Amino acid sequence: MAATETLTAERILEATEEVLRRYGPAKATVVDVARVLGVSHGSVYRHFRTKAALREAVTERWLERNVVELRPYAEGRGPADERLGGWLRHLFAMKRQKAGGDPELMATYMVLIGENSAVVDRHVDHLVEQIAAIVADGIRDGAFAAADPDVATTARAVFDATDRFHDPAHAADWSAPGIEPAFEAVLSLVLRALRRA
Repeated sequence: MAATETLTAERILEATEEVLRRYGPAKATVVDVARVLGVSHGSVYRHFRTKAALREAVTERWLERNVVELRPYAEGRGPADERLGGWLRHLFAMKRQKAGGDPELMATYMVLIGENSAVVDRHVDHLVEQIAAIVADGIRDGAFAAADPDVATTARAVFDATDRFHDPAHAADWSAPGIEPAFEAVLSLVLRALRRA
């Protein structure tokens, strides 16, 4: 890092991702992050008080990317069933790409989410809120029936019903033969249930 560049939390998080990818979560240190940035480890600690806080922030940053990428489906226009199908397909595609495209980073991600369950819980809440927005639009437009007056409960049920296709615990299944038809069968079942509720 050039001496004139300002050290920001975002730059530290970028460097931390690089260090985690290079060394893995067991060996990556704050000193490694500082070395990549060309600063002292004390400079990193001014932004993140502990190594755990830094790792939590990296985890949150990774997870937030999913929320941002899925936002157009939640906030978009068009038939709710198509938006929900698109949202679920896109989530599955993102997860598969991460698991297959960068296995070392996925392994790191699994360690970090295990350390930061509160961050993961907040992330899941954000995803369920996006589903709830789509379901609420579908009920309002008549595409979905309202089985439960609490849209959040319905949204959580949709999230849970499709767990096999987005929970990293099932990542080994995502490259199995027949996974796409299995996904489409579950999606079809979910959409039929919402229409008939």
